[in-house]
Amino acid sequence: MPRFSIIVPSHGVAGRLSQALDSVLAQSFGDLELIPVPDAPDAPAASVAAGYAERDSRVTPVHSPPSAGLSGARNTGVRAANGTYLLFLDGDDVLVPGALAALDARLAETGDVDVLYFEHERTPWWEGEPSNPAAALLAGAPQGAFAPDRAPGLTGVALPAWSAAYRRTFLADRRLLFPDSHFTDVGWGGLTTVAAERIAVLRSVVVRHRLRRQGSRLNLPGPHQPELLDQVELVLERAAGLPGERARPLFEQVFGLVLKTAARPERMPSGHRAFFRRARRLHRTHRPAGFQWPGGSVGVQHRLLAAGAYTAFRALRGINQVAATAAERLPRPQMPLTRLRYALDLRRPLDPNLAVYCAYWGRGYVCNPAAIHATARELAPHIRSVFLVEAGQEHTVPGDVEYAVIGSRRYWEVLALAKYLVNNANFAEGIVKRPGSVHLQTQHGTPLKKMGVDQSTYPVVAARTGSFTRLLGRVDRWDFNLSANRHSTQTWERAFPGSYEALEYGYPRNDVYYTASAHDVVRARRRLGVPDGRTAVLYAPTHRDHQSGFEHGLDLEAFCEAAGENVVVLLRAHYFYDRGPAGGTGRVIDVTAHRSAEDVCLAADALITDYSSIMFDYANLDRPIVVYADDWEVYRQTRGVYFDLMAEPPGPVARTPEELARIFRDGAYRGPESKRLRAEFRARFCQFDDGLAAERVVRRVFLNQPPEAIPAVIPLAERLPAPTASLVRS
Repeated sequence: MPRFSIIVPSHGVAGRLSQALDSVLAQSFGDLELIPVPDAPDAPAASVAAGYAERDSRVTPVHSPPSAGLSGARNTGVRAANGTYLLFLDGDDVLVPGALAALDARLAETGDVDVLYFEHERTPWWEGEPSNPAAALLAGAPQGAFAPDRAPGLTGVALPAWSAAYRRTFLADRRLLFPDSHFTDVGWGGLTTVAAERIAVLRSVVVRHRLRRQGSRLNLPGPHQPELLDQVELVLERAAGLPGERARPLFEQVFGLVLKTAARPERMPSGHRAFFRRARRLHRTHRPAGFQWPGGSVGVQHRLLAAGAYTAFRALRGINQVAATAAERLPRPQMPLTRLRYALDLRRPLDPNLAVYCAYWGRGYVCNPAAIHATARELAPHIRSVFLVEAGQEHTVPGDVEYAVIGSRRYWEVLALAKYLVNNANFAEGIVKRPGSVHLQTQHGTPLKKMGVDQSTYPVVAARTGSFTRLLGRVDRWDFNLSANRHSTQTWERAFPGSYEALEYGYPRNDVYYTASAHDVVRARRRLGVPDGRTAVLYAPTHRDHQSGFEHGLDLEAFCEAAGENVVVLLRAHYFYDRGPAGGTGRVIDVTAHRSAEDVCLAADALITDYSSIMFDYANLDRPIVVYADDWEVYRQTRGVYFDLMAEPPGPVARTPEELARIFRDGAYRGPESKRLRAEFRARFCQFDDGLAAERVVRRVFLNQPPEAIPAVIPLAERLPAPTASLVRS
């Protein structure tokens, strides 16, 4: 029997779950079992937990459906636990180093107790000083183990479930489980306090609670707010037999929570008066004999609640909304007249059948937005679509696609009126997120390099990123965020913290890799000028933040000569360096200016890249990939990466031009080891790309269809990528 069972509910925190699990397994005290509780075996957190279970026998995941909520996940963990003491840890929190050793030492001093309360640290998600709210509550407690009536002010309702250790047999004997409620900690804390006969405290921090950028879900407006009163009633009914000296602090603390909610009517779009009436009944029914009204404003609130004086209560504690200045609230088109017109357009009703698309800050009709647009025209023809392009890029838009030039009067008008806004980057700073509008962030690659707020510790890239506060303001406009694999889902959660819904649908731009025919492959090669019978190698290096311009660092003509007489190179620089057509020389064809990266990939027989995200897309074609990593250490230190590409590459790795040429000359680039590496890479990073991504997006976002109407992801083994040129010839 382990000393401690640590139960970790893991809904919606896959991106940070590994840090929580690492903090437990790294403890110096190792007599433990770790029980992650993901939603289901195929949930994002489940794959993280399964990986830990394979590496450490102390990890035993169990599953609880999302419909069971936090309480159901914790109860599932309790039923699976075997430890003497149970600890609860949120999936994005951590145990501080030495925490379990400190708990074990304290329990050795106190002997068996029902509940051992301890301190926790609340850490701001971004910057600021951490706080220790439990310290004051525990400061006056007796030194050893004690009965609850010796510290009546120490009630569990003022502490979260992860700020205590609970004796498992105590919970089983009293049949204590977490109540089914958003406010389950209130009920749990009150019930365990009422039932406990012997408790103790540890005056040191055990858990580091990392605040979410979105804030506590309990503070969000919604129909769940009245559930607080259910938990208050449950606790007070269970406490009915307690002596007055214990009942009074408990009553005052639970109604402290009630008053905070009653004073914030914005948390309840409807039913606020009914909440107040029910709170009054509970106050009058359960108020202990001899209850002394608190002093000051809190005491006045108690009296007004007990009297049912709703209007007076609202007048006393009404919320004064702090209005932003007009300059902050208004969008920032450059010209005063345009700014005024945009402000007026924002007062007009949303057009429920208007969608606005943009890709790469207006570079043209490309990438995920273009693929979604094309499918929406088929599945949702009632939606009128407008594509946004920079001035001078109008020619990139197909003739039958409506467009608006960025910065024009029409640009601001459609942005003000559209219900649907789709982008693979971000809309301009001044765009207002209107109630009822739907913003879809499609992203434009799978992240190897650090993104979003994760860039903050890398000075070179952070300096170019600009204000992270403004970045997060743009993230707050997202309703949906698209993902091609679980790695991306977890990375976006950490790099772009927000309240959006993750859509694990695949990237629509990659659909063509499964729908293209042999004719499409031939046409793409001819359009790019690839000679018949040649092996076309796509060379696509990424941008270097520490360099001022494009320097691919590889003599491509020399590579062609050394790799074999049949090889030609398609050079595609990062889109930052697209300066228009640049003709090729000899066996090197510059395709940087070609609008469709998908066409270029279809035309290529193999890919050479360094750290570009194109490798994740190209892997869908199941064609050879070679990594040319001549500056990996520099890139990793200056930009930062999410995983070690050298340890998990999609194919052979070359560090020098000579190695690269040899890999092609002797055929290793398409040999058995290359195939093995590519298969592992595809299994991890091509999870949801199957040719149906755009359809999933349109059905979910534009048509709002139920989950059963969304096409399921086709298993990787059953997908048939577009044929290579050699297959076309044969």
